[in-house]
Amino acid sequence: RHLARPDARVATIVGCGRQGRIQLAALARVRTLERAYAVDTDPAVARRFAEEMSVQLGLDVRPAGALADVVPLADICVTCTPSRAPFLRREHVAPGTFIAAVGADNEDKQELDPMLMAGGTLVVDSLEQCASIGDLHHAIARGVLSPADVHAALADVVTGRKPGRRSPEEITIFDSTGVAIEDVAAAAAVYEKAIGTGRGLTVDLAS
Repeated sequence: RHLARPDARVATIVGCGRQGRIQLAALARVRTLERAYAVDTDPAVARRFAEEMSVQLGLDVRPAGALADVVPLADICVTCTPSRAPFLRREHVAPGTFIAAVGADNEDKQELDPMLMAGGTLVVDSLEQCASIGDLHHAIARGVLSPADVHAALADVVTGRKPGRRSPEEITIFDSTGVAIEDVAAAAAVYEKAIGTGRGLTVDLAS
């Protein structure tokens, strides 16, 4: 909502597991998607993802064999893999693309080439954490970025303290390592829904 272009219509999901499904469903709620591409190291997984998500979302989801073939066509690219080596590079990405990199959640994981990150507008969920274990950490190690080069934390963008996307042509990148407050918010939402529908089991922890 804050970092993709308002007219974004095409998404590429790299990594077709449970996280990829959730990411595509979320994107479809905030952007009017016309098509999505599914990329996975296992072609059968990408095909199943495309078939099932097409039905679930009423969206044209297509399996893609090569990342380089579909990322240039995308307005939004989400990487949600356990990769330990960068696979998304600057030459893959068209101007105006929004990239959400959510796979790197420890210091050994990496999805984005540092030079791609250096050429984009970088937003993080937690600056300290991303600088330690996110894709940002690898860019700092390469000497192409410093923590001071980060445009904003997502919280500052959402609350309006910092601008999000500032032009149609800029490449915006969200480096997400996952923070505890997101888990708390998700748990609260599940709890409230369970109470509202009368579902669940009450447990007396005091006893």
